[in-house]
Amino acid sequence: MGRGKIVIRRIDNSTSRQVTFSKRRNGLLKKAKELAILCDAEVGVMIFSSTGKLYDFASNSMKSVIERYNKSKEEHHQQGNSASEVKGNLIHQENVELYKKVNLIRQENMELYKKVYGTRDANGPNRNTFLANGLGVGEDSHVPVHLQLSQPEQQSYETPARATKLG
Repeated sequence: MGRGKIVIRRIDNSTSRQVTFSKRRNGLLKKAKELAILCDAEVGVMIFSSTGKLYDFASNSMKSVIERYNKSKEEHHQQGNSASEVKGNLIHQENVELYKKVNLIRQENMELYKKVYGTRDANGPNRNTFLANGLGVGEDSHVPVHLQLSQPEQQSYETPARATKLG
């Protein structure tokens, strides 16, 4: 018959807690030794008891394991920074491309405005007149552009005869 599953929480009885600590500590250190031997891994384990006593195992020396850990952690941190710099550069490049597209759309918008309203207002006193879609000719190019889709207005073509019949 197998053992039942135990709940992982602090053991209240101090004697039972000490026995469990000793057994599990020895099991953990044994597994660390096996891992180092079987897999040719560099292993370091440090355990401090509740009384402050140190138990440790290192496949080579604890100092070399700690130095390797610190070096690896530092390299990982630097790689994280370079990755964020690459993401930052990509975002900047995408921003420049979007800026170019907005300027191209504004230029096309100005040309359409000239076609619709003629050239007299495009560069004259009404230069900042807002167009139907909310973009103004000659607006500051650093201001966010708010685009809104709308349906064309319906034209009503009533005959004068119908208009007089209402009364």
